[in-house]
Amino acid sequence: MICFKERYRKLFLFIFLIICSQYGLAQNADITLLQNINLHRPQKLDAGFRFVANTTYPVSLAVPMVMLGTGYLKKDSALKNQGLQTGAALVIAAVITEGLKRSIQRPRPFVTYPFIEKATEGDGSSFPSGHVSIAFATATSLYLWNHKWYVAVPSFVWASTVAYARMDLGVHYPSDVLAGAIVGSASAFLSYKANKWIHKKRKMR
Repeated sequence: MICFKERYRKLFLFIFLIICSQYGLAQNADITLLQNINLHRPQKLDAGFRFVANTTYPVSLAVPMVMLGTGYLKKDSALKNQGLQTGAALVIAAVITEGLKRSIQRPRPFVTYPFIEKATEGDGSSFPSGHVSIAFATATSLYLWNHKWYVAVPSFVWASTVAYARMDLGVHYPSDVLAGAIVGSASAFLSYKANKWIHKKRKMR
């Protein structure tokens, strides 16, 4: 019995060591990629990247508001519905992002690694990126309601540029950005599906 427990103890220790080593490798890859992006960036583009990143919240708030306003003016229920769904996606993304930030409390890369150059504002926890989650929630919502390329392509190019800008300017790791994109896209998809389910239930009544 003691021998059996000892084997399990060694097995769990072995698994734990593997997980730790993999985490270390992932962290090394994370900071190496960020270092290549941040320290080798063309600094003359900093102002442009700051501008794009700073459009995240104004644009994301304006999109559902314009949809709702236009929908009410034109009495277009589909457009009003799209505005509500996009707004809900932003709320979901913001809540999940803030919850993860408070739970994980990952320091910003320029705090942990002083050689990373901070070229814009960035305070609080690093994981996941709030800018990226909101940008991708907006872009994905637009895509789910309108599959036309001239809507989808500019939306995702903008969201992707926001994501790259946050790394280029030294305030987020690549994993922060990836997690933000996943949270934002998933929030939009969840809001879209919930909206469809609610309308289906209403029709059945």
